[in-house]
Amino acid sequence: MADLLQDGIIFFNAGRYFEAHEAWEDLWRVSGGPLRLFYQGLVQAAVGLHHLSHGNLNGAKAQITKSVSKLEQYPGRFCQIDNRKFVSDLQDLLNDLSPRQITIARS
Repeated sequence: MADLLQDGIIFFNAGRYFEAHEAWEDLWRVSGGPLRLFYQGLVQAAVGLHHLSHGNLNGAKAQITKSVSKLEQYPGRFCQIDNRKFVSDLQDLLNDLSPRQITIARS
């Protein structure tokens, strides 16, 4: 399962949001407990950036907003991810919804 998380991060950081979504969705489906919500937040972030990269601003805003509401519940470093920075970057993106790439820093 750690491979799916890392694969998703690699895809996400390369701007391949659909592939990141696919990797994390597989992980989300087999997870339970608090990890399930975290993985769902990652999936929604990837879907949001995929929408943004295709000019769907409403879809991007909706998915990124859902993602932030889930991910901000987790500590600054979670699952080897700098979650605090990632959530901050997503919030900044929500402020202007201009297409740009953000990355996930590993901790």
